[in-house]
Parts: sequence; C-alpha cells; structure tokens
Amino acid sequence: MNKEELITIIRQKLSEKIENFEKLIAETRASSNDTKSSMGDKYETGREMLQQEINNLQVQLNEILKQRDLLKTILPKLNDKAEKGAIVTTEKGLFFISVSLGEIKIENQKIICISPESPLAKAMNRKQRGDVFSLNTMVQKILDIQ
Repeated sequence: MNKEELITIIRQKLSEKIENFEKLIAETRASSNDTKSSMGDKYETGREMLQQEINNLQVQLNEILKQRDLLKTILPKLNDKAEKGAIVTTEKGLFFISVSLGEIKIENQKIICISPESPLAKAMNRKQRGDVFSLNTMVQKILDIQ
C-alpha cells in the first residue's frame, strides 16, 4: 500500500468536491440575482430561501476546505501506532485515519478514510499491532499498521 498515492487520490477527491461546491454556490447566486424584480415582497421569500441555500453550501465547502488543510499535515511516513496518518488493518477492514471521506479503492483494496475525531479512530487511538479495541460492543484486533 503506497500511502503517498493514497494521499494524492484523497487530495484529488477533495479538490473535485471543492470545485463542485464553488460551482453550486455560483449557480445559486446567479439564480438569486435572476429573482430580483420590481414585483415586491412576493420575491423576497424566494431570495431569502436561495440565500439560506448559499449559506448551507458555504458551510459544507468550509468543512471540505478544513479537511484539505488537515490532509496537508499528514506525512506519508510509516506509523507504528493507530494515530492521524496511519493505515490500520483490522479483521473488519483497512482504515486510513485522515479525513472523513468514506470508501476509496486502490489496487483492488477498499480503504475507509475516517477522521481522527471519529468514534472508530478514538477507539483505536494509540493502539499498536496486536492490540484489541472495542466499539459498540464489537471487538476488533489490529493486524497491521502502516
């Protein structure tokens, strides 16, 4: 498993998400401008709803930007403990403690990207190869850490 390649793929996925949100925000702003009219209060509600949608999209965009910044702090080095930047193998799967991005496939392997703040990452935090941890009454053993 090449951690540098994994980080590059995650960076690309985050960049795509950032582009999509920026495009959605621009399109929503454009449609907000289209609703301006001399008709009065009837259109104020519609514009307010569009502004709320823009605000919601902006919050989501800011979260992805934070994830991108967090990813910049992860170095492609080998880890010996389950911590930020580690790829942890358990009986249930492969987990990359980095950003909350979900499942990624590399070299026909599924890797689940989880945030260091996630309950799973916290349950395995600072554990080493061979250690056991429990989450929601499910016990897992750490088979390998990279």
